[in-house]
Amino acid sequence: METEDYIPLVNAGAEGLVVYQETYDREVYKELHTAGPKKDYDWRLDTAERAHDAGFRRLGVGVLFGLSEWRREAMALAAHLFHLQRVCWTSQLTVSMPRLRPAAGSFEPRFSFNDREMTQLLCALRITFPQVGIVLSTREPASLRDALAPLGVTMMSAGSHTEPGGYTGQGSDQLHQTVRGRKIEGSSCSGSTATEQFAISDDRSAESVASMLRERGLEPVWKDWDAAILGSQTFERVA
Repeated sequence: METEDYIPLVNAGAEGLVVYQETYDREVYKELHTAGPKKDYDWRLDTAERAHDAGFRRLGVGVLFGLSEWRREAMALAAHLFHLQRVCWTSQLTVSMPRLRPAAGSFEPRFSFNDREMTQLLCALRITFPQVGIVLSTREPASLRDALAPLGVTMMSAGSHTEPGGYTGQGSDQLHQTVRGRKIEGSSCSGSTATEQFAISDDRSAESVASMLRERGLEPVWKDWDAAILGSQTFERVA
């Protein structure tokens, strides 16, 4: 979306935006993104900066590991984080390391990124970026998430749904085409239900994950921000 389109979302209370580049390899990106707005590599790369200009408090970036060699992706991800720390300095940054999971179309990972390598990268990110949040998603199995939680992870999803409308139950009766965040009126999609974007691995409830964290001496924090902190202020773009 354009910066101007993000501003009403910020003023309505949205505090964060997460957008993964998926791969920083331009040739692989070009091969896998063949149509639509997402086809434009640079437009997607600049999304976090447009969101920062709109006033989002938190920005999240990441790589979908498995599309290209993981060390090259990790270096590019780090370079992106260094850049965002300079130009988006009023926003808190988070980083995620999702790995390819079974998904529609049976797409298989092209490169390995095993548990040992993932742990190595997590530790490297924590040492290099001590103030950046690290996100660990339900793509990973419960046993691995439990082991990695004390190593610098700051955010863990739980009770996740990856199908459109999965949290509201409206995915089956409101299927439509969306272009740059806007519903195309009169559009329809084949099929009667919304399907998963990818399969999750850790299907525990949020409370179960919170209990696991407490057992490891960690404190689950459900909410760390409230718009009331800013009072009645709204954001206006400064030219």
